[in-house]
Amino acid sequence: MDWLEKVRNCSRQTQLQRLAAIRSFVRYGGIVDLRVIAIQADVERIRYRKPPPALVGYLTKEELSIFLAQPNCKKRTGFRNMVFLVLMYDTAARCQEMLDLRIQDLVLHRTSPCVYFTGKGNKTRVVPILPKTAEHLRSYLKKFHPAENRKRDDYVFYAYGGPQRPMSPDTVAAFVKKYGESARHVCTSIPERVHPHMLRHTRAMHLYQDGVPLAMVSEFLGHAQIETTKIYAHADTEMKRKAIQQAANKLNDTIPDVLWNTDDEEMMLKLRGKQQYK
Repeated sequence: MDWLEKVRNCSRQTQLQRLAAIRSFVRYGGIVDLRVIAIQADVERIRYRKPPPALVGYLTKEELSIFLAQPNCKKRTGFRNMVFLVLMYDTAARCQEMLDLRIQDLVLHRTSPCVYFTGKGNKTRVVPILPKTAEHLRSYLKKFHPAENRKRDDYVFYAYGGPQRPMSPDTVAAFVKKYGESARHVCTSIPERVHPHMLRHTRAMHLYQDGVPLAMVSEFLGHAQIETTKIYAHADTEMKRKAIQQAANKLNDTIPDVLWNTDDEEMMLKLRGKQQYK
């Protein structure tokens, strides 16, 4: 492990992958040849070096606004991509959950619009959406799913073969990367690599920053355990600044006023025992 880190300059994640591969190979060797079991025991004693926890990559609200403005909605594919990204952010859905969406999963009532997602473990969750997002979806359905040809089991977002063929994850990754690169020309603080899952992270961080309890964020994301959601619980610089400012405002009346004026040179000389005599 030291050789991998110091000589090959491998990251902790790469070291874990190499060690896992070696362990798997040695275990197989122990099954084929009993003499390898002693080597296997030595390999099993090598301890994993956990990589440092990675910070969650996300877009600020300003960066997100610029990113979502990149699709050319005058073009058919650009309008589709824009609606896809808006819905993906608003619901914090996984890419595959978005691709699996069917017409019957959309409830676009003007009072309480929502979307039914089927996530990991075949679990279904209901996610409310904003009225503006619902309006985008209604416009999208009129253009891509005309009422006379619309079927309940049609995919909402489909490939060129028609509504019975969903888009591929590669297609989504390609246009997200494209819009991320064009947005970076407008705002250099946008990460160099924008990927579909970053919109999920972005929505979760925005909810957390706006004061939504972590337990509710976990339920919104469809996490089986709240421990998974704790990656969003780190406070960014702006949250720290606001917290410190609030604390400072409360302390203003507690901290005593200055007893003397430090700009008074004569007073400061007296205090230091260096009184000037005329």
